[in-house]
Amino acid sequence: MKPLVICTTLLVEKSPQALPLGAACIASAIKQSPLTGSLCQVKLTAFSAEDPDIKEAATASDALPSAPAAYITNKLLSENPAIVCFSVFVWNRLVLEKVSLSLREKGIVTIAGGPEITAHPEVFTAFDYLATGEGEIKVPALIAEILAKTEGGEAGSKAGESGSATSQASPSSPQCPLTAAQIDLASLSSPYLDGTIDPAEYGGALWELARGCPFKCSYCYESKGSKTVRLFPMERIRAELELFAAKKIPQVFVLDPTYNANKDRALEILKLMAKKTPDTFYYFEARAEFITPELAKAFARLPCAVQIGLQSANPDVLALVHRPFNKKVFVKNIGILNREGVIFGFDLIFGLPGESLSGFKDGIDFAISLYPNNLELFCLAVLPGTDLYDRAQELHLTFDANPPYHILHTDRFSKDDISRAASLSAACNIFYNDGRAVPWFNTICHAAKIRPSQVFSQFADYLKAGNYGGAGIGHLPQPSSLQHKEIEALQLDFVKKLFSKKGLDRLYKATRDIIALNGAISRTQDTGKSETFTLSYNAEYLASEYATDLTFFCQNVKPKPCKVQTFMNGRLADFRIVKG
Repeated sequence: MKPLVICTTLLVEKSPQALPLGAACIASAIKQSPLTGSLCQVKLTAFSAEDPDIKEAATASDALPSAPAAYITNKLLSENPAIVCFSVFVWNRLVLEKVSLSLREKGIVTIAGGPEITAHPEVFTAFDYLATGEGEIKVPALIAEILAKTEGGEAGSKAGESGSATSQASPSSPQCPLTAAQIDLASLSSPYLDGTIDPAEYGGALWELARGCPFKCSYCYESKGSKTVRLFPMERIRAELELFAAKKIPQVFVLDPTYNANKDRALEILKLMAKKTPDTFYYFEARAEFITPELAKAFARLPCAVQIGLQSANPDVLALVHRPFNKKVFVKNIGILNREGVIFGFDLIFGLPGESLSGFKDGIDFAISLYPNNLELFCLAVLPGTDLYDRAQELHLTFDANPPYHILHTDRFSKDDISRAASLSAACNIFYNDGRAVPWFNTICHAAKIRPSQVFSQFADYLKAGNYGGAGIGHLPQPSSLQHKEIEALQLDFVKKLFSKKGLDRLYKATRDIIALNGAISRTQDTGKSETFTLSYNAEYLASEYATDLTFFCQNVKPKPCKVQTFMNGRLADFRIVKG
C-alpha cells in the first residue's frame, strides 16, 4: 500500500471564512505533482475548534492546548500516516506544535508551513521540516525525497544532499527551512477544481485571485515582501466561478488584500461574478483611495460587501506603520460608495505606535460619521517577522511574547487603556454591528449631542452593570450569544435611559419606532420571514429623511398608530402599511 500523506490544520470554526485553503492547496499540489502523484496517497483532514469532541476535550481539561492536541493526535494516528503536513497560523500554533511532537515520537515525519513560519522560522523547533513561502512545488519535492530515503532504509538521516532541507533528530535541533523562488501561479492546480476540497461542505469558499500586496504596512507579514502582486489566470478564475455556480455556493470571501488595485481586472471579474453567480454574496477587501464611480457601480450590481482597512484616522500614526493615508480622498471615495448603495465596513486597530486612547476614539468617531455597515475594532498584534516586530523597542511597544502577540501597552496606550479599548470593541460589536444600527445610529448621536465613541463607552458600562441579564458578572457578553431581538431590547433600554438623562424623553417614542422598524426589516432581510407589528407613528414618515432629525420630526409629526408588515421585495426586505 502506498504511504499516506495527510495535510491538516486546526480552524477557528468550520465556515466559508475559516476553510482549510492552505492545507488544501498543498494536498492538491502533492496529488498533481509528477514527483508524488503516483508515489503516495494524499488526504486533507481539517479540524475545527468548534468540533464537539474538541470542545468537550477543551472543557474537560485546564491543560490547554494539551486536550485538543491529544484529540487531534489520536485522530491522525488512527489513519496511520507516514507524513503529516501542517498549515500553521497564529491561532493554532501552540496546539499543532504539541501534535507534531507527539507524532514524531511515533516515527511520523512532520512538515509545517504558514505565514509566521515564513516570517520567523528560527523559533519553530517542533517540526521535522519547515517550508517557508509558497509550498506547492517545494513540499512535493521534499516528500518525494523523504519517501525515497525511507524506502532506502535511511529514514531520519539528513536529507540535505539536494540542499533542500534538514531532518531533525530532536525537537530542540535548529531548523533549516526549505525555501524556493516565487511560483508561476498559472502552473498551480486548483483544490476546488480537482475535488480536493468541496466548498459546499463549508457553506461557501475562500477564493484566491492573487498573491502579494503592493503595500508594506509594518504590522503585516507582507511588510518585508517584494511589493509585487501575482495574479491567478483568468481561465482558472472562470472555471472556479462556474464550479461555484454549479454548486450554488451562497457566499465567497475573496482573498486579495487590495482587490481594486488593478481597476480593469477588478471590473472584469466583477462582471463575471454578476453573470455567472448573480445570487452568490461576495466579501472583498479594498483600498479606499482606489475607489472610482465605475467600480462602485460594479460593486452595487453584485450582492457583496467591501471591507476597508482604515486602521487609524491619524495620518501621523499611519505614517509610523508605513501606511499612506489621505483623509480628504478617503472621505470623497467613501462618499461614492454611499451614493451607489454599496455595503461597506471599516477596520480600526487599537494600540498602534503613536496613538492614544483619545486618538483611537477620534478614529471611531470619524469612521462612524461615514456610515459604515460595520466597524471592526482590533487589538494590534506585533507579529514576529514583521517590520513592526523589528522596530518594537524603537516604537515603545510592549507585547505578549506568545500567540496571538497582542499589544500589552505602549508609551501612549496604557494597560488600562488597552482594556478600555477592548470593551469599546465588544460594545461596538454588539450595539452597532450585531445590532444592525447603521440606519439610525448617527441620528441618536446627533439628537443626544454625543459622540459615537461615547455611546460605545457608556454602552460598555451599561452591559458591565449587568443590564443584559447577567447582573454581577462584570464583563461583556459574547455578541454571538445574543439574538438580534435580544440586542434590540438592550438598545431600546439603553437609549431610553440615555435620552432620559439628557432630558430628551419626548424624543424616545419616535426613536423606539425607528429602531423597531429598521430592526424588523433587517431580520426579514436575514431570514426572509415576514413580521407584523404596530408603531406609534406612520412608518412612511419614520423611513423618510425627516426622521434623521428627531427634534424636527417630533415637533412636526403627530403620533398616529400604524400597523406594519415586512416582506421580501425581490432581493431586498421592504415594508407595507397594513389597514385594519
